[in-house]
Amino acid sequence: MGKTMGCAALALAAGLHANIALAQSGEIHVWSWDIAAASLKANIEGFNKQYPNVKVTVEDLGNAQVFSKTQAGCAAGGAGLPDVVSIENYKAESYWNQFPDCFANLKPLGYTADIAAKFPDFKRAELEKGDAAYAMPWDSGPVVMFYRRDFYEKAGVDPAGIKNWDDFIAAGKKVAAANPGVTMSATDLDGDGTTEWFRMIGNEQGCNYFSADASSVTVNAPACVAVYDKLKQLKDAGTIFSAGWADKIQALKAGKVATIMFGGWYEGTVRTNAPELAGKWGVYRMPSLTVDGPRAANIGGSSLAIPAGSKNKEAAFAFIKYALSTNEGQVAMLKAYGLVPSLNSALEDPFVKQGQAYWGNQAIWTEVLATLPKIKSTHGTAFLNDAEAALKTVQTKFLGGGYPNAKAALDDAASQISSASGLPVAQ
Repeated sequence: MGKTMGCAALALAAGLHANIALAQSGEIHVWSWDIAAASLKANIEGFNKQYPNVKVTVEDLGNAQVFSKTQAGCAAGGAGLPDVVSIENYKAESYWNQFPDCFANLKPLGYTADIAAKFPDFKRAELEKGDAAYAMPWDSGPVVMFYRRDFYEKAGVDPAGIKNWDDFIAAGKKVAAANPGVTMSATDLDGDGTTEWFRMIGNEQGCNYFSADASSVTVNAPACVAVYDKLKQLKDAGTIFSAGWADKIQALKAGKVATIMFGGWYEGTVRTNAPELAGKWGVYRMPSLTVDGPRAANIGGSSLAIPAGSKNKEAAFAFIKYALSTNEGQVAMLKAYGLVPSLNSALEDPFVKQGQAYWGNQAIWTEVLATLPKIKSTHGTAFLNDAEAALKTVQTKFLGGGYPNAKAALDDAASQISSASGLPVAQ
């Protein structure tokens, strides 16, 4: 009797699941960019096995276009927005603060506490406000050092011995001496990505533009000043040279740079742009300001949100849930495009523990994902763009010797951000 009832219950549950899947129908449109868009397209086939009556169209608009069109749509009360939008975590809070009614709260659609708990806190912090969750975490950007094994070996440098930035500077001198024409690393010092190293090292050190409650400007706090000091030391020592996105790719292909520090998602960029260098690249953890520092930070990473004006929110949520909250969806994107999962359970997938041929059979994903639990949360405000604009100008001037010291530079930045935002500088 019990067995019969149990079977009946299972059959009923299966039937209900099938009915829910079949109930989702119609079309949904998704805005994304580059390999993120490609990875979502790759998930459509698996999604349609569960939801055959939903037609998914993913549009690759490019990062800048998605941002500008979404901003314009929100400003116009949601006009012209699709059913799903890719949101950079870095810019997420500027949306929620500027346009509090533009995106749907995912909780009534089925984003339960159990699903939310599948993701690390640092990824959720920027996506939730009050009792609402406006987006589901997607990929993350745990920071690592991508390095040329052959350049390091020729210089007698063991990456395992690089624990702080002073170690990195010393190693850089050896690498440059042993490999004529090669510089230890590159970063954007005067373009769109001017603040990328400040943000990465700053996140590792707990340096934030704003306080956790977004009530004050904190960019001139001691932790941030220490990061600025070290950044200038790196530049003055010749350890880094300035290169934008395309220039970095060209430099790594041409063998002009020994190390690139970026989020784990940069793995796909290296592998797809320089297939001829297979076996010559490896990965190690980022240095810290101190030998015993956490050596963990995040840069980049995205989420998926549903505009409040979507006419098919239920189907849109079903797609987001499949792509982002299942190992099947997340690991498929990691395998094909190097998009680093934020999903905690994906860390245990067998693929993560496998050696990767391109990377000299190093199990790089174990190295990359191991830092996720150590990453500190960050917060933005509606004034993030103002803060970035001020910091780009200040950093260029500072690295050029235009301030007496790092504290003076960041005091100036804090003053500018305070004037633009109306928020006080933290005392």
